[in-house]
Amino acid sequence: MENYNQTSTDFILLGLSPPPKIGHFIFILIDFVFLMALIGNLSMILLIFLDIHLHTPMYFLLSQLSLIDLNYISTIVPKMVYDFLYGNKSISFIGCGIQSFFFLPLAGAEALLLTSMAYDRCVAICFPLHYPACMSKRVCVLMITGSWMIGSVNSCAHTVYALRIPYCKSRAINHFFCDVPAMLTLACTDTWVYECTVFLSTTVFLVFPFICIACSYGWILLAVYRMHSTEGRKKAYSTCSTHLTVVTFYYAPFAYTYLRPRSLRSPTEDKVLAVFYTILTPMLNPIIYSLRNKEVMGALTRVIQKIFSVKM
Repeated sequence: MENYNQTSTDFILLGLSPPPKIGHFIFILIDFVFLMALIGNLSMILLIFLDIHLHTPMYFLLSQLSLIDLNYISTIVPKMVYDFLYGNKSISFIGCGIQSFFFLPLAGAEALLLTSMAYDRCVAICFPLHYPACMSKRVCVLMITGSWMIGSVNSCAHTVYALRIPYCKSRAINHFFCDVPAMLTLACTDTWVYECTVFLSTTVFLVFPFICIACSYGWILLAVYRMHSTEGRKKAYSTCSTHLTVVTFYYAPFAYTYLRPRSLRSPTEDKVLAVFYTILTPMLNPIIYSLRNKEVMGALTRVIQKIFSVKM
């Protein structure tokens, strides 16, 4: 290891490091989750595109969430699979920067997009008469474009800083991808100021959006409580519980990981929590939104019937 560190600028991703007896099982499980995420998110995008009944702001935002999740998991898992199959855990300095650059904007865009989806549900349920004006196509496009642009600017700032840090310690990153906080432990300079910017960035992309989401659902619960229609209550509760499940799976482990100071963080704990927001969430999102959504299941039935009728 020492010779490698002295003669190469490459990093080494230590990965999840499971016990040898369950290593193959973990590998198969991650492959299965990856395939499920690919199939689920691609199916959701195609379904929303093909069925005219889903051409609404809510499902337009949902299609973008599936697109983000599709790219999100694809920046992490293929490298993990390659490392396991070929036993080559090294990643070039530039490759590490590229992975970090693509991971960060997707993470930021998803956090902001989930906030937009909460706003969409809040307006639809609490202010239905204003919904066409508040959630027009132009507003949806601005929300999505803003999420991507803000996430990209944040990504550029963090990636450029991470690539300019002098690394003079071991090149072994104790993670399964190039996570910037994990890379900071290898720096030979004081990174306290940058850690403060990471805390600030996490607050902007996780804490503030979560507060907005909490306020939105506060309004929604109040509006649902006042509803006289039992069917309307059930539909509102179903939609909101689905979104809250997705938000919890994404925000909770992410915030817990990034808001803690380095002295309180554990590499093993960070890797386990990262599995939730980098691997499990992209797989669970399309499942949760399809199985718990009658409109999506209805659209799926219509598309399947249309395909079979064309073949007949």
